[in-house]
Amino acid sequence: MTMHFSAIAEKALADGTICAKDVLELRRTGWADGTITAEEAATIFAVNRRLTTPEPEWAEFFREAITHFIVEIEEPRGYVSEANARWLIEQIEADGAVCSLTELETLIRVFETALSTPETLRVWAIECLEREVLTGEGPTRCGGELEKGRVTQAEAALLRRVLFSSGSDRPAGIGRREAELLFRLKDETLGADNAPEWKALFVQGVGNYLQGFTSHTPLDTERAAELERFMNDTTSSVGRFLGRTGRAALNPNHLGKVFGKKPPRREFNALVEAATDITRDEQIWLDERIEANGMVDEYDQALLRFLAEG
Repeated sequence: MTMHFSAIAEKALADGTICAKDVLELRRTGWADGTITAEEAATIFAVNRRLTTPEPEWAEFFREAITHFIVEIEEPRGYVSEANARWLIEQIEADGAVCSLTELETLIRVFETALSTPETLRVWAIECLEREVLTGEGPTRCGGELEKGRVTQAEAALLRRVLFSSGSDRPAGIGRREAELLFRLKDETLGADNAPEWKALFVQGVGNYLQGFTSHTPLDTERAAELERFMNDTTSSVGRFLGRTGRAALNPNHLGKVFGKKPPRREFNALVEAATDITRDEQIWLDERIEANGMVDEYDQALLRFLAEG
């Protein structure tokens, strides 16, 4: 880290604020060599912890710099390493406070930017969002009375961005762990004055998991590293490399088309039998989730209708 960068940060924090001019100086210094170092990233986090109300210019600089450091520095670029995931979690938890809005937005941007993220980071992020909804404490509750057990429009939007991001459990799609989160939140907030966006997210999210709607799955870290080495090695055989990766790419993941005959609830026989692209294991899983709260609630009904219409 350059002394100039550190000096600018310390000077800007003398009065506990950072103005647009300070942020511009930090940008010029931090990006002077085209990258953000580990020391600079740590300093940026330290500065952020001391700001009571960050200016928009600072919040954007923070998101850009930290996302770049987490996602783009290590090879292969776009793949968040386990070490970087742990570092990000430790930095956010360092002050022992609830994840701030700037930190939460940065976390979400990491998911949206990365091709793949470790399970460690995904689980932690999902737990943060779930805890925020259930406790009524968190950055999306700014302005207005805190109320636990209610999903707001802002929280529904944040959940959607995390769950459908490229670095989620199933890129651009919902995995089982994420679908189970949606069911837990649904049961915990049932009967609350939830935002309409929440029901739409629940139905679309669980439906996405059950029907397997997803885009291509990115290369795993090992394959991505191999591709990176190939692109930087002019002596490699193009034919040999494409022969290996081509065979892997042409091995599709065939989704099950069989739906069991036993419906989750008798009163929804017609809806369930009309559902498509659901395997027997998924039907059992769905039956268990619906039975969890002892009723077929309005969210379950909306989900079953969605599946029947699919």
